[in-house]
Amino acid sequence: MGHNPVRPPISPGGRVATEIGQATVRLAPAAAAQRPARLADLVVESIVDGVVSGSIAPGSALPPESALSEQFQVSRITVREAVKLLEAKGLVEVRRGVGAVVKDDSSWNLLDSAVLAAAVKHDANLTILDELVGVRIALESSLAAQAAEHATDEDRSEIEQIFRRLEADTARPEVFIQTDVEFHDRIMAASGNRLARSIVSTVHSQARTSMRYQGHPSVEDVSITNSEHRIILERILDHDGPGAAQAMTNHIRSAWNRRRPASPR
Repeated sequence: MGHNPVRPPISPGGRVATEIGQATVRLAPAAAAQRPARLADLVVESIVDGVVSGSIAPGSALPPESALSEQFQVSRITVREAVKLLEAKGLVEVRRGVGAVVKDDSSWNLLDSAVLAAAVKHDANLTILDELVGVRIALESSLAAQAAEHATDEDRSEIEQIFRRLEADTARPEVFIQTDVEFHDRIMAASGNRLARSIVSTVHSQARTSMRYQGHPSVEDVSITNSEHRIILERILDHDGPGAAQAMTNHIRSAWNRRRPASPR
């Protein structure tokens, strides 16, 4: 898809790579609209978008430095910096005599903000968003249990205060969804598990940029959501770890089912 083999790239040593087709790289729309402060990001954003969308096929080689430099109007040093960043994201590997070769999605670092953003953007079948919800269920249910068992009195009080704000915000869904994020994050903070909290925050913050994930909740929708929040809160206040975990699992799953768009046929 989008793979147009042309004359094989020539390595710096002059040898021709005959088995790997060269990719066509196009400037991503967002990158075209505004040049970023760090020019390497211009190159990276466009190539990330192309790789994740499938228009740059796995196994194809990126154009040589000279071609990318001319296309993006940046120096070769900037192109080299961009390739190193792409390597760190798991999107390409540099092969001697060939150049930067695109890797398949099993190697991508989906916790990288740029890669995850592109994956969400091009997630036509909602596969990434479904997986993301699964990650939230797995981690947040455990964090809710830890919060129920280990939270301080101050933690419990602050979680309850945020819940009271949620009650007041149900008439304003656009405000509610922001307070909702606070509620979940405060529970994760009370668990004391910083790594799991960071992983959830990373994937969730990126998912929330997608309207297919966020949806357009109504007053009725957020009222149902907050009834689920109440159960989570009660389990945490009761020091009921297993109950808090189950309540969180039920909430995240049912909330996604309510707002999940119909899959394209």
